[in-house]
Amino acid sequence: MSDPMYLTYHDEEWGRPLRGDDAVFERVALEAFQSGLSWLTILRKRENFRAAFDDFSLPKVAAYTERDVERLLGDAGIVRNRAKIEAAINNARAALDLPDGLSELVWRFADPDAPVPKTMADVPAATPGSKALAKELKKHGFRFVGPTTAYALMQAIGLVNDHLEDCVARTR
Repeated sequence: MSDPMYLTYHDEEWGRPLRGDDAVFERVALEAFQSGLSWLTILRKRENFRAAFDDFSLPKVAAYTERDVERLLGDAGIVRNRAKIEAAINNARAALDLPDGLSELVWRFADPDAPVPKTMADVPAATPGSKALAKELKKHGFRFVGPTTAYALMQAIGLVNDHLEDCVARTR
């Protein structure tokens, strides 16, 4: 974790409460794109993703057509995976159909009382809460949102605080 970009993300962003439908959608999309890759790869491409996906505006991404899919597949600045691109578009549409919005749905699964991890071995890959969140998102038509991806989302936007017990970022 010595890369300055990763350190800044860890110290200033990861695990901090994040709300708002577009902001949460961005994280859902980026966590799906990260699947099978290093998070640092996604961080390095995040600004390109934001430009390519209209800053993750739900209405804009939901309106994407096959022409946009082809445009995105040709964009070397992002991860060019058809299934993940189509999932992001599908998930934007699904998010717009949620009665209370994406942020509200996701935050129902917050676990502020999760155990404080002492070592990395104490940090799970998935939890009952992430399994329930993944199931709920899938029920609403989301794709690329399995329990592990859902848990990474929960960590990233502050639904759980998995900064280690002695981490300086834990109390910020």
